[in-house]
Amino acid sequence: MNLVLQTERLTLTPCTDEALLTYSTKGYKLGPHIGMYLEELKKDASALGWGVWLVIDKQTNNIIGDIGFKGKPDNENSVEVGYGITSTEQNKGYATEALKCIIEWAFNSDSVNKIIAECLEDNTPSIKVLEKLNMTMIKNDNDMLYWQLNK
Repeated sequence: MNLVLQTERLTLTPCTDEALLTYSTKGYKLGPHIGMYLEELKKDASALGWGVWLVIDKQTNNIIGDIGFKGKPDNENSVEVGYGITSTEQNKGYATEALKCIIEWAFNSDSVNKIIAECLEDNTPSIKVLEKLNMTMIKNDNDMLYWQLNK
């Protein structure tokens, strides 16, 4: 299974200590989810690819955000996706480009048949990304929108 993905403008690679040393983090803030994922990887190497991936601008080699899954596929062959792009790089199509790539990777893994996502109902940029990728809103509950895409 290929763990370095390429799009026209981006490189996606699983977040590891080595990857964080390889690429520039200028302008990218490491959130608490990064540390939690790196700790999980130390305990379970099979989590590689099913957690945080770094989104890297090919032109600058800068990390411009992260994307990934909130764990390995469950017993229904489903994974939840999440993503974030640094504020200076938003509104350039990077989230859509990265999410499309990682969805294809997951569906090609043979262990995923359904991808889910959630976002706040007032998060218009995220809603637009999910709609562009043909995800279907399946529920609106307590200011949260729940989305699904089947293989």
